[in-house]
Amino acid sequence: MSYEPAPEHKFTFGLWTVGWQGGDPFGDATRPALDPVETVQKLSELGAHGVTFHDDDLIPFGSSEAEREGIVKRFRQALDATGMKVPMATTNLFKHPVFKDGAFTANDRDVRRYALRKTLRNIDLAAELGATTYVAWGGREGAESGGAKDVRVALDRLKEAFDLLGDYVVSQGYDLRFAIEPKPNEPRGDILLPTVGHALAFINELEHADRVGLNPEVGHEQMAGLNFPHGIAQALWHGKLFHIDLNGQSGIKYDQDFRFGAGDLRQAFWLVDLLESAGYEGPRHFDFKPPRTEDFDGVWASAAGCMRNYLILKEKAAAFRADPEVREALRASRLDELARPTLNEGETAADLLADTAAFEEFDVDAAAGRGMAFERLDQLALEHLLGVRG
Repeated sequence: MSYEPAPEHKFTFGLWTVGWQGGDPFGDATRPALDPVETVQKLSELGAHGVTFHDDDLIPFGSSEAEREGIVKRFRQALDATGMKVPMATTNLFKHPVFKDGAFTANDRDVRRYALRKTLRNIDLAAELGATTYVAWGGREGAESGGAKDVRVALDRLKEAFDLLGDYVVSQGYDLRFAIEPKPNEPRGDILLPTVGHALAFINELEHADRVGLNPEVGHEQMAGLNFPHGIAQALWHGKLFHIDLNGQSGIKYDQDFRFGAGDLRQAFWLVDLLESAGYEGPRHFDFKPPRTEDFDGVWASAAGCMRNYLILKEKAAAFRADPEVREALRASRLDELARPTLNEGETAADLLADTAAFEEFDVDAAAGRGMAFERLDQLALEHLLGVRG
């Protein structure tokens, strides 16, 4: 298999990823700003499918209307010239000091209204550029102390915002869905909707729940000590995996945003195996940060590495599933039996109670003594990942 990315692989990058200048709370930027047009051109050369953006990534905060029009025109020309797409967009509601206490859940009502207007404005641009997903990351929606935020009321305000945005998208006839991006902390001490599970529960309360799904990120779930492939499996089970952010993370730390494949390689393997076997058709979006140690050659090498690593893991996952020994190990681990419904077709609780084989005659000791053969199965997966099996 070739590990050369192509547009059909649907690999996408945010302008803020390769465009990250390397500044952090402890040090200044190590790279100059990157022109979005250059980003489009270079990512196209590398084989990417598209780019995504926050409003402020593309159009600097405070730009005049004339400046805004000129920037969008140049950006659109670059997209047209390269064939690159804009599958997703989002709003920066976290950088400017006005959002220090949040945006949709800020205690100040005028800040909340400004945040909604800023978002509506960028939704129009997203739709104009062909985006079909609008991501919502509430990085400032939270608190550092217990009395600072009435969480129940804050969730009311969050629902109010999503309901209004849903109304707007429907009224405008936009082909656009929203994807909530959970994160447990950073920059706030505790962020609202911190995990996939929290976000799924919240979506159920929305007026336009059918238009709202998830944009889980590898590092965010792992920051909470959770198994990312398990979270993705549940999102798929609910039909709510609208978008996904791929990167690398090493345990419960700050959000490291390594290139995809760096960090927890085993979870990356199982994630790719899941996405490919489940038939996920959305973008494979890389939300990573090239380390501040790198010049622009290193930035593009890091971006290329994200795509190459995905394709390598895709090949290894396919080889794992095609391996006759693996298929036998799956049967020995009784994965085929898990796929069978526990109840017979039409069986009721009364029927189950009448089945003496299910309880009275069930040999508990024999069942308890059966090995599950999981170690053999896991070793085969590891050997495929390490490249010692065909």
